[in-house]
Amino acid sequence: MRILIVDDELKIREVVKEYAKVNDYLCDEASNGKEALQMIEKENYDCIILDIMMPELDGFSTLKHIREKSDVPIIMLSARQEEYDKLFSFDNGVDDYVTKPFSPKELMARIKVVSERNKKESSEKYVFDDLVLDVLGRSLKIEGKNIELTPKEMDLLIYLVQNKGIALSRDKLLQGVWDRDYYGDDRTVDTHIKMLRRSLGKYRDCIVTVRGMGYKFEI
Repeated sequence: MRILIVDDELKIREVVKEYAKVNDYLCDEASNGKEALQMIEKENYDCIILDIMMPELDGFSTLKHIREKSDVPIIMLSARQEEYDKLFSFDNGVDDYVTKPFSPKELMARIKVVSERNKKESSEKYVFDDLVLDVLGRSLKIEGKNIELTPKEMDLLIYLVQNKGIALSRDKLLQGVWDRDYYGDDRTVDTHIKMLRRSLGKYRDCIVTVRGMGYKFEI
């Protein structure tokens, strides 16, 4: 796991990096928010430790820029203990808030918790450019707008996406989406595919017809 520690205090960065190494984490450092954003453009991180009070670009501004593009877990690490700062942080997408002075061992434990939670949540979401399918929430967004699907259309889309790139026969779709004992015909699948494509708008062509067989979801 690769983490990024963003803090203008060298001693803090050194301590976090030392404990990260003990826990088999790779750790990169940034001394301010501007430097951190440049690093995030080049590298994917599993967790970011972010200080609030920093030169050039403070933690809250850095947080805002990160959240515009990424859901990476972020832990605020700050000497500021006011309730307002904590609430503001959580309202703007922080996963955890740790105040200085802090226990490095506890920080490592918190990194593990937020990272595992994020992996679990991410596994139930599928993102393709500006199409976002939330399996647990049973919601579909395209360009940030909620797309209303019928329950069966949603079931069909989830099944197709979870089997992305795999050609699925109509019989397979009937069994997987409707019921193993469902005795409908091919027209049932074709009709729902037609309605689903209409709902997907510019992503309609992601549902590819496999001639003589069925369909597959492909980006």
